[in-house]
Amino acid sequence: MTTPDDPNAHLERQRNSAGRFERSIETAQRDARAAELRAEDWTYQQIADELGWADKSDARKAVRRAMREIVQGPAEKLLAIHMERLETLYERALDIAERQHVVVSHGQIIRGDDGKPLVDSGPELAAIREARSTLDSFWSLTGMKKPAKVEHSGGVKYELVGVDPTDLVE
Repeated sequence: MTTPDDPNAHLERQRNSAGRFERSIETAQRDARAAELRAEDWTYQQIADELGWADKSDARKAVRRAMREIVQGPAEKLLAIHMERLETLYERALDIAERQHVVVSHGQIIRGDDGKPLVDSGPELAAIREARSTLDSFWSLTGMKKPAKVEHSGGVKYELVGVDPTDLVE
């Protein structure tokens, strides 16, 4: 365990290329151990004493970090599955949009005056809408979708029509 005076304290938390602190393997293991002890009904103070933290709040934070990581792993896997599904749907929609569709009525291909089949744009437009909807779902799922900004300026003026203002005063 390291203390602030320890010359190896820098090994537990190091800055990444973006200048942010990132946890070391040792810290992650220590957090996992804190979670194990908590699951065995140890108090946060007992965990802090056992693992060398200054107080119980450090132990509580460690347990929360460990729990967040436990949930995050499966959540990231689920996110990847959903993203893959959305990518598949998007690709299928593009395939349909790129095909040439002909007008069919009562099971017969409808042809123009030149004898060529008439083009039906309906399936293409529906596929484009699906592709756009799929992208929208992808943006929402990944957090890329930004909320719309609404700006409002000025005031509101109310006007009573057909009512004499003096009739409103008692």
